[in-house]
Amino acid sequence: MAIMNIREAISSTLMAEMERDSSIIVLGEDIVGGAGTAGGPEAIGGIWGTTPGLYAKFGADRVIDTPISESAIIGAAAGAALAGKRPVAELMFADFVGVSLDQLWNQMAKFRYMFGGKTRCPAVVRLIYGAGMNTAAQHSQSVYAMLTAMPGLKVVLPTTPADAKGLLTEALRGDDPVMFFEHKTLYGVKGEVPDGEHRQRFGEARMVREGGDATVVACGRMVNFGEKAADKLAADGIGIDLIDLRTTSPLDEEAILDSVEATGRLIVADESPPRCSLAADIAALVAAKAFTSLKAPPQMVTGPHAPIPFARELERAWVPSPQKIEDAVRRALAFR
Repeated sequence: MAIMNIREAISSTLMAEMERDSSIIVLGEDIVGGAGTAGGPEAIGGIWGTTPGLYAKFGADRVIDTPISESAIIGAAAGAALAGKRPVAELMFADFVGVSLDQLWNQMAKFRYMFGGKTRCPAVVRLIYGAGMNTAAQHSQSVYAMLTAMPGLKVVLPTTPADAKGLLTEALRGDDPVMFFEHKTLYGVKGEVPDGEHRQRFGEARMVREGGDATVVACGRMVNFGEKAADKLAADGIGIDLIDLRTTSPLDEEAILDSVEATGRLIVADESPPRCSLAADIAALVAAKAFTSLKAPPQMVTGPHAPIPFARELERAWVPSPQKIEDAVRRALAFR
């Protein structure tokens, strides 16, 4: 197995899949980067470093720098998918997905249903999201819950390099629109990545840790924070099941419910405000389907119902932390 970070796993997967399938195109703002500058077409190579080398290998017909218009990017991707291409559209910041909600919610998500299954929309939308880099209220949000609520869209959140490769490969080879969320603070996370063919099916959560005292459900950066909390809890003899959802649509309900039925306690860590959040959804799921197994009220570890601050100290206070996850586990264990 190779050792690489998530950025490299995404970049190498895009390269390999574009070599394999000539119908895959990529488009977005500055994904080539540097066009028209003294440094040449790839002087920048994409601001997140996930698309270097693509333009040089595949050219301007398949690697397309777009205007600053999210509605145009997603609209073009939707049309290209209907016409037989497999577009990969990058939204530089997930926060601006609202500009293209009609194209996603009323078009991409509904093509297969509205046309009676006679068409398909194999488009992947890469959304860079999350707090932790002081990019302030308009560039730090986690909007996966909003898109999870839209029938017809698949929603994916890799947290390891292996899953970045496996989930992206699965997305690129499927026939449905996939919202592929990449947390900006996780790009440098390193790990083993399987060589050759590697696909990770959607709807299969990953059990990161196993323990009998409580169930912690998380996605994205919160999985890493959950591991740090688990280390602290283990020092006091407390073991948790830590579940990495991988995908929120489809959702691996079985993994969540089986764990809660064994532990009797649920903690959901979710990097978004609490109202109508992923945490609220999973807490409701467990209350509805595993109520008699619960030994304590479900605990939600989320940000406050407020915009994300710019100031470093305030942002740190806003984001759910390993300490907050640990505290929530201890609160749940206080119920006997």
